Amino acid sequence: MDQLHMHTVNHDGAHYDTHYIQDVIAQSFKNSAPFWPLKNLIAVNPLQGLEHLPIEQALALANAYFQQKDLPARMYAVNCETIKWLQVYCDDGQATLPMPLRHHGMYTSWRQLAVYDARLHKHDKQKQTFLRELPQAAEEAIAQCLEYLRIAKEEHVQFLTLMLTTLPGWSSHVAYRTKWARADESNLYPMRQEDYVAIRLIISTLLWPKAKELLDWHKKAVVGSQSANTALVKMEIAEKAYRTRLLQKLATQAISASHTPAAQLIFCIDVRSEQFRKSLESTGDYQTLGFAGFFGIPAQITNVITHESYASCPVLISPKHTVKESPCSPQACENDKKGYERLVTLKRIYQSVKYAFTTPFAVVESIGILSGVWMAIRSLMPRAAAHIKIAAVEAVRKTQELELKLDAIPLPDQCSYALQALTMMGLTNNIAPLVVVCGHGSTTQNNAYETALDCGACGGRHGGGSSRILAAILNQKEVRAHLIQNGICIPQATRFIAAEHNTTTDEVTLYNAPDLSEIHALRAHLQQARTINCQKRLEKMEIHEQALRAVSDAWVRAHDWAQVRPEWGLARNTAFIVGPRDLTASLDLEGRCFLHSYDYKKDPQGTYLTGILTAPMVVGQWINTQYLFSTLDNVAYGAGSKITLNITGKLGVMQGNASDLMTGLPLQSVYSSDTQAYHEAQRLLTVVFAPQALLDTIIQAQPVLRKLLGNGWAQLVCMQPDDRTMYLLNRDFTWQHIE
Repeated sequence: MDQLHMHTVNHDGAHYDTHYIQDVIAQSFKNSAPFWPLKNLIAVNPLQGLEHLPIEQALALANAYFQQKDLPARMYAVNCETIKWLQVYCDDGQATLPMPLRHHGMYTSWRQLAVYDARLHKHDKQKQTFLRELPQAAEEAIAQCLEYLRIAKEEHVQFLTLMLTTLPGWSSHVAYRTKWARADESNLYPMRQEDYVAIRLIISTLLWPKAKELLDWHKKAVVGSQSANTALVKMEIAEKAYRTRLLQKLATQAISASHTPAAQLIFCIDVRSEQFRKSLESTGDYQTLGFAGFFGIPAQITNVITHESYASCPVLISPKHTVKESPCSPQACENDKKGYERLVTLKRIYQSVKYAFTTPFAVVESIGILSGVWMAIRSLMPRAAAHIKIAAVEAVRKTQELELKLDAIPLPDQCSYALQALTMMGLTNNIAPLVVVCGHGSTTQNNAYETALDCGACGGRHGGGSSRILAAILNQKEVRAHLIQNGICIPQATRFIAAEHNTTTDEVTLYNAPDLSEIHALRAHLQQARTINCQKRLEKMEIHEQALRAVSDAWVRAHDWAQVRPEWGLARNTAFIVGPRDLTASLDLEGRCFLHSYDYKKDPQGTYLTGILTAPMVVGQWINTQYLFSTLDNVAYGAGSKITLNITGKLGVMQGNASDLMTGLPLQSVYSSDTQAYHEAQRLLTVVFAPQALLDTIIQAQPVLRKLLGNGWAQLVCMQPDDRTMYLLNRDFTWQHIE
């Protein structure tokens, strides 16, 4: 290794410029999409940083940046050592011995500890001196390493970009921690992008002094990726075929005169809700509507017993209110508090016995025997094991009915949310005596990706909390009085209740439901819909069961810890339809469409449609591209097989015992076998039932729509309400009539 001299780096004859370094780093991070931790996984386009480019160019660049081939061998020694330190610094409670000094920040704590890492300096005195004399400022260390590695100023951005994209998973998590993580999230130790880049460069300087070779490797990779993109060609063929079929179905649907049904149910726009809605509508006089699963309430929900707090709204929106959740009565609250304390105590005892160095061998052996017996029961008799576990937890902490306090949401805001929700979905007249606001969540066991099956509109959490908030708001007398002033008259007898749909078992839980005949009838029909839908979903998994057996099997899949595919999730999602339910109610959409209710006649300025297209539709596009790229290349953009995945730091997964963070979906989420894809890779097709002129105005005013539609990341079709003619938006923002 050449001599390492610590000195100030010059840029055009001046001392190193902190702002210059920070600007270069910010530019280099633009290609890195954020990656949320396992506790609230959010779907994101892995090529989000390239969405400013036409999709053809982006795919070619992505091939060079992320689908890496023949990476220089020394880059792997570098990656391995970087991963080691990132694991211990970002650990969220998995490690028995946490990394010391983390409260000082990433670079500061690492700088003090790295000198003791023999794998970095290999007992070389020059390298040890180099580590001991590292500057206190990460920016200065970056400048010195760039000079030592002989990276020219005009190459800084490109080189640092490659430093990130050659370890893309961890770089994406750093992007999340530094740009997207909310301040109230626990266990987030200080981190800056400059800290991460400094550590990455220092390790490269120590282990690969000729790291500048990475620039030459990238140039060759770019040249090799310029060939025709066969994946995009195949995708376009499949997209046209699907678009033709869907639009032919939609064109024949009539908008019927509205009537007052026995009950109305508001579901999330999730594609799994679409299938359940159709099953429920077949059982009785029910009207269903679709709305983003946070129901327009930007809330942070905090449980007063467990103190767990989470943002129940899309990551594009910051929570405005903190709503407290607690059992319904003081006595129930006290009982729940005691039960929670017992449960926490038992868990602590188990963890301390399991991991303590001083645990007697006899205790370890006893626990080993009991664990072996329990593992056998869970593996061979998952149904019995699930019932045992549920009964045991219930014995320690009995389930309590919860309620949410609205005092944190001022009345004017409550009125605004109620008016916006009802108007946006077109529920302004013919309101039924019973209206159910239904969020959704998923139940799975031993599944690192369980939150990916929950509600993306609720920040990767269950949506029951948001449904309870909106239902409570709409039951307020003061809110209803305000709605009357705005032309929406909710009948005095109408009652709003909250619910949650379990997408794995299709069970719907009604919250605080009164003992009324209408509720009893609804419960019976929900059970019928559950039976119908379970059978349909299992058939997609090539499991053919009798109706009653289907419900039981679906429940077992949710509680079987060996199940690699408890449900298909949002696989095969393809379209986002904005319009009245009549357009789709009689159609079999195969669980492939996001459905957002909308009545353009109640939105003359396009205000609500703008909100739909720039928030729920964008989230739908994130979900769509996550599934798309996880299917196209499950190693580069997915997570590989679940069988060989390991959780690291409780924040992500790796393949084997050491790899980059895997940021996409597992193979089993998009493939029906090791070689046969179940998800059909297509870009999101959005169909809007609204005047073309209204859409033109919105698109021209919204940069995010011009980016996604103009660069080919998504497609848009306008369905003219007056004559049902269809127009496809071209990428130059002209319209093409579709016969």
